[in-house]
Amino acid sequence: MLATKENDQWKRYSTSEVQRLVDRISGALLQLGFSRGDGTVEGRDKIAILSQNCPEWMLVDMAIQQIGAISVPIYPTINPDELRFILQDASVRMVFAGNESLYHKIDGMRRELPALQAIYTFRHTADAPHWAELLTDLNPELEQQLNRNRETVQEYDVATILYTSGTTGTPKGVMLSHFNMLSNVFSSALVIQEIGVFKKRAISFLPLNHAFERMATYCYFYSGVSIYYAESMEGIAGNLREVKPTLFTTVPRLLEKIYEGIVAKGSQLKGNKKRLFFWALELAEKFEINKPMPLSYKLQLAVADRLVFSKWRQALGGNVKAIITGAAACQVRLLRVFTAAKIIIMEGYGLTEASPIISGNRYSEQNRMFGTVGPLLEGVEVRISEDGEILCKGPNVMVGYYKRPDLTAEAIRDGWLHTGDIGTLVDGKFLKITDRKKELFKTSGGKYVAPQPIENKMVESNWIEQIMVVGESQKYVGALIVPAFSKLRAWYTQQGKTYPGNQAVVEDKDAYSLIKESVNEFNQLFNPVEQIKKFVLIPAEWTTEGGELTPTLKLKRKVILEKYGAFVQSLYN
Repeated sequence: MLATKENDQWKRYSTSEVQRLVDRISGALLQLGFSRGDGTVEGRDKIAILSQNCPEWMLVDMAIQQIGAISVPIYPTINPDELRFILQDASVRMVFAGNESLYHKIDGMRRELPALQAIYTFRHTADAPHWAELLTDLNPELEQQLNRNRETVQEYDVATILYTSGTTGTPKGVMLSHFNMLSNVFSSALVIQEIGVFKKRAISFLPLNHAFERMATYCYFYSGVSIYYAESMEGIAGNLREVKPTLFTTVPRLLEKIYEGIVAKGSQLKGNKKRLFFWALELAEKFEINKPMPLSYKLQLAVADRLVFSKWRQALGGNVKAIITGAAACQVRLLRVFTAAKIIIMEGYGLTEASPIISGNRYSEQNRMFGTVGPLLEGVEVRISEDGEILCKGPNVMVGYYKRPDLTAEAIRDGWLHTGDIGTLVDGKFLKITDRKKELFKTSGGKYVAPQPIENKMVESNWIEQIMVVGESQKYVGALIVPAFSKLRAWYTQQGKTYPGNQAVVEDKDAYSLIKESVNEFNQLFNPVEQIKKFVLIPAEWTTEGGELTPTLKLKRKVILEKYGAFVQSLYN
């Protein structure tokens, strides 16, 4: 059922072992006084999981759920301020930390967490209790207590609270019920079962605290798929060759990296081999589905497959039939190339508030379309509002935001979840995302970034007058920066230099270094995914007269993106 690498060997857990371990953890939690409480969301115990992917993550998650408590998964790379906020906001009583550094991160803020009673670790850590200490044997009395607790869990009870970054940067707790998640699992399982996955293997490396990977895990369980946890992001290539999975989930950025790696290797070839490689690549970029292709094209593709693409599949283990991607938009070029190489990319769409899948391209060609996020899941409804926003209704729509009825009322109106995305239905069947209604954006790695908190912090620098953070569907966060020219004028004078003019300043390496120092300093206050990796300096201030600012001096992001499109592009070339 589950497998992980320990001392260079795969340690495997059978289904019966998983069940026994889950029950023993549940029994220990009951003995420690954790329970469903009075049944209300506020009255039920919250237990957080802060860890990289591993079997223990899922064991604890299921153990928490079956006693009626609420699991609170947290990104292991989260910054301390957000971590503190979540643990305080949810009044978390216990945390399972993946390793020593995560344990110390929480232990260091214990004084500010009055509700926190214990921290257990998955990896042995000095002076910290290990999760295995919870594995007490179930006596008949404890077993009866567990059965009673299991029976009290109702389908509409909140099973988990997943914190996501809001547009203001303050995390919002999305409450999902057992009914929400299972409705999404049953519908999504139909999608993956079409691939033919029973008794097959999947490899897992996307963070389990992300609704996408966690829901995929439940689908694997339901569909009889064994899950192998990758050792690390760096070790994925080797693990793919060992595990030989039939499918896996990913985000576009990782697909981009795989593709970049393939192209880099192709570039190192010499003579005819190199020409053959790029001929095959060019051929793949012309691939279409649901359209008749000339016989000559099919014959060429068959040659390319035998000589080039078959090697790509071997690099992914040799058995991959499909890759499911979500969390951000995938380049259509990648979809064409991989599909031509007989690696089906099934792009889907959703958000945490929808448990999370709303739509997804299927394995069958008639239910797949490049550039769209596929047909809707069974039981999910979508309506396009007058302003183009995608509205969603169905059993997958969240209970609401924890402690935030105001935000819940804003997000769910007349039973419809307002997604904040703009889109359309192609041929009345395939959902296509065309824009984002809100300022919050996603990198190609599928991580949400709220630009405003970053911008607000960066302008505290003496050298930054204005800034706009960018990075929608890109590999990393970048920024357009208008320097504080008046401050820099004084700085030039202090250096005994004549002020050369704004244009010359933005081209001056010394001025750039000064600003970079500030950016690097403030970057430390944010999660790695939110940190500005590259920026470009703009030679003129943004004004209301120039059209870049509103009358209340807010950035007109769309205008700035259009006006400085070449500058933004230069950050990612």
